[in-house]
Amino acid sequence: MDRNKILVVGTGISGVSACDLLTGKGEKCVLFDSNDKLDKQAVFDKLTDAEGVELYLGKLPDEVKGELKLAVLSPGVPVDSAFVLELNEAQIPVIGEVELAYRYERGTLIAITGTNGKTTTTALTGKILSDHLDKVFVVGNIGNPYTKEVSSSDENSVSVAEISSFQLETIVDFKPHVSAILNITPDHLNRHHTIDKYIEAKEAICKNQTGDDYVVLNYDDDELRRFAEETNAKVVFFSSSHRLDDGFYYDDGAIYRAVSGNAERLIDADEMSIIGLHNMENAMAAIAIADVYGLPMDDILKSVREFKAVEHRIEFVDEKNGVRFYNDSKGTNVDAAIKGIKAMNRPTLLIGGGYDKGSEYDEWIQAFDGKVKKLVLIGATRNAIAECAKKNGFNDFVFADSFKEAFDICVNNAESGDCVLLSPACASWGMFDNYEQRGNVFKEYVNSL
Repeated sequence: MDRNKILVVGTGISGVSACDLLTGKGEKCVLFDSNDKLDKQAVFDKLTDAEGVELYLGKLPDEVKGELKLAVLSPGVPVDSAFVLELNEAQIPVIGEVELAYRYERGTLIAITGTNGKTTTTALTGKILSDHLDKVFVVGNIGNPYTKEVSSSDENSVSVAEISSFQLETIVDFKPHVSAILNITPDHLNRHHTIDKYIEAKEAICKNQTGDDYVVLNYDDDELRRFAEETNAKVVFFSSSHRLDDGFYYDDGAIYRAVSGNAERLIDADEMSIIGLHNMENAMAAIAIADVYGLPMDDILKSVREFKAVEHRIEFVDEKNGVRFYNDSKGTNVDAAIKGIKAMNRPTLLIGGGYDKGSEYDEWIQAFDGKVKKLVLIGATRNAIAECAKKNGFNDFVFADSFKEAFDICVNNAESGDCVLLSPACASWGMFDNYEQRGNVFKEYVNSL
């Protein structure tokens, strides 16, 4: 049987973009989704060119498997799922959609990963480069599939990609000229099962890099400092707690660049619109990436000064009756939520809880540090967080049965000079489609006050 078709698994935005890329390149595409409740016509309507695309829902016929030369997974499909194991047994090569896109990349690739901060760092890096170069694509996990833009790449273009651990599980030849790993803390263990597997996925971003390439690493992360000894790429460090002899560091309210022990003060924190120590780390990473890419430092810093915070990431919404409202819906894990609370400089009413990813909440509760005057808990994790709060001596919490009730409790208990922070430390699933929807609803409630 002639194996001349490519399977795309998943009919979401990643799958549709991958299918469009393949058909645009003249490949025969088979689109599959295990959800047999989907509307076939609605799926076809999402495709740029549905002609010749085969679509299967629920189950993929065995005879179709025999015609496949390659399978492309959307990031949401676990590599250890029964379906993918069947593909492996049938000796069908399996890659992810970022690997697929990379195979058509004709320009320079910059790729950014990390447990937290990657969206802000990617957006800031994208702005810096876009301000000073003609053709820049900001792609990946940031909401714009790499497969959607790569056909427009050329020898002068740059793709700045936010890459998740899910996407890094399925790379083969993927090779950025500049990569960055911002930090590694436990997350998505329901998918990766062990912290070692999660670390392995993150560090894979560098696995094909050579001595002609660069990797930007967080010096304050013990794992990444160790990893710096192993990678083939040239290492550029940044740090928010050490004065480095070489690299970028934050000290005394400013970001410095050090070369052979000589430090130059680049930009003060109060010149930027992003707040919090974690955002100083994101800014250092973006500055380092643009610096090794070769942009003049004055141009880089001009863009950093102009950059506005990413939506849903410690995003200032409005001030009502002296109360400031912050949307940190992207704080979907404990480490991100810790950064959210650390960025607050007022008494805080905090909305937390949501989908259960199997996280531990002790470090988050401990980070409240006298700042949180009331914790309002929602979702599947509310009981677990409440027990953890009590164990850590924090008892100023209440339960809410709906997101609106949680918001109203905060508003009714807030006084002038306080802030209300949505930073849930949990995913949004179960109550919302995604963290963006959760953040947008929060902003609607604020704007209606």
